Amino acid sequence: MAIRNNRLSETEYLDNFQDIHPPFETKDAALVEANRCIFCYDAPCMKSCPTSIDVPKFIKQIATDNVKGSAHTILSSNIMGAGCSKVCPVEKLCEGACVYNFMHEKPIQIARLQRYSTEKAMEQNWQLFDRKPSIGKKVAIVGAGPAGLSCAHGLSREGVDVTIFEKEEKGGGLMTYGIAAYKVTPEFCQEEVDYITSIGGIDIKYGKELGINISLEKLRSEYDAVYLAYGVGLARQLNIPGEDLSGVVDALKFIYDIRNDGYKSVSVGDEVVVIGMGMTAIDAATQAKRLGAASVTMVYRRTQEEMPCTEHELNIAKLDGCKIIWLAAPIEVIGENGHIKEVVFDEMGLSEPDASGRRSPVKNGSTFSLKADMLIKAAGQMPFEALNDSMSLEHNYGKILVESGCKTNIQGVFAGGDNVNGGREVVDAVQAGKEAAAEMLREMLKVEC
Repeated sequence: MAIRNNRLSETEYLDNFQDIHPPFETKDAALVEANRCIFCYDAPCMKSCPTSIDVPKFIKQIATDNVKGSAHTILSSNIMGAGCSKVCPVEKLCEGACVYNFMHEKPIQIARLQRYSTEKAMEQNWQLFDRKPSIGKKVAIVGAGPAGLSCAHGLSREGVDVTIFEKEEKGGGLMTYGIAAYKVTPEFCQEEVDYITSIGGIDIKYGKELGINISLEKLRSEYDAVYLAYGVGLARQLNIPGEDLSGVVDALKFIYDIRNDGYKSVSVGDEVVVIGMGMTAIDAATQAKRLGAASVTMVYRRTQEEMPCTEHELNIAKLDGCKIIWLAAPIEVIGENGHIKEVVFDEMGLSEPDASGRRSPVKNGSTFSLKADMLIKAAGQMPFEALNDSMSLEHNYGKILVESGCKTNIQGVFAGGDNVNGGREVVDAVQAGKEAAAEMLREMLKVEC
């Protein structure tokens, strides 16, 4: 067994990480799909979208060859509609709600149609929104991820001057650094950031981390309002013996390195074990396989019925050849010469449902082990509890407490996205940023927006 990088040829890397959801190849293909839509009244697809995109309207606009109008309809509700068309779990959102599912037919390819319109808008640099003249208000946003960018665009459209402080060297947040490269590339993420900021009035300062080289106190003194959109990002640890051995890595760091350093630079083992069954775990497992791992085994302490990822995502892992073990929890990592050699697991069962219907894992007394030269931990993420404490922000185990949607306990300080909800989908963060922009405008101008 060996953990190393640069396992594959350039062609193999390109093949393994090509777009998993390719766009329509021709205009006619998009028109054919758009014309399948029956344009429901009170459409369930629209209701299931956290940003309430008018799906029947934008599809009708495609069907009538009004692609620019279609893009405007989408981006008016979700300024990151292009990126969301690639990464949203549409099988449990818009496409999952499509009425065709109830007729046992394939649902409308809503995400693919959304991508068709929004990518054309970006390629053609269509300026679909006008920025109002400056109203003399300044807002600081911490975090250039989906919530921060959505809030910035909403404020800038109304004439507010926005400065975003981002700790990384690129914008996009989770989109840029935390999602599998075969879903969306870092290059596309940069193009989307550039498109969003092209409205004007938005300045992004990179390499600026809250609590390190910028402070909330200073931001409050220099701006009319502050929006905290720094998400979550601390990997949850397993707290088991041997966790500090070489070859044991966090899924977030593993994915970050792939996104930031490129495929060839990231080391992967021959026999990889992944702990967890969320979307991050799936992304880590599939990418380990596509980087050249001979074997990838995903282990989850509950059953398939309780898994956090979608059936669609699980099938991606299975198609990539990942093995799945249910009802097992790691209890020790055993090493040799300072490097991981195997992982020991408790076999688990599930308790009777509690009042909420949730069943908890319980040990059944048996153990087993798996050989491994790499262990990827994807057991979830934790909010920045210590950072919130340092700023006297009220929170619940790290999740910032807000009222009226996004107001924190500190005057003039608002928050939204993953640092409030604990970590949901990109589209939820976009909606949080949109709602925050409206709320902040109301507060600053004391008028309805």
